[in-house]
Amino acid sequence: MLQQHYRSRSRFVVGPDGSVLSTNDLPSPKTRRWTIMRKATVVAAVGGGLISLKEACSLYQLSTEEFLSWRRSIDRDGLRALRATRVQDYRK
Repeated sequence: MLQQHYRSRSRFVVGPDGSVLSTNDLPSPKTRRWTIMRKATVVAAVGGGLISLKEACSLYQLSTEEFLSWRRSIDRDGLRALRATRVQDYRK
């Protein structure tokens, strides 16, 4: 049953650094330190259909708003906007 669910999805997507990602390349669900690349990888996985937004939020204990803020930051200012130390520089 689980395999049928995943057949309709992408098995691979292009990651933020141009590499091919599969579900094996996603950050660990136990991730506590969110680096730029980990955030961008999750955003790419959702955007490419590798996992759903609901699954990502559940798996990583994220709010929908937090995930969407990552995506907006990337869309607006690129990966550098995901730096926690630069949040004030990129947010209005």
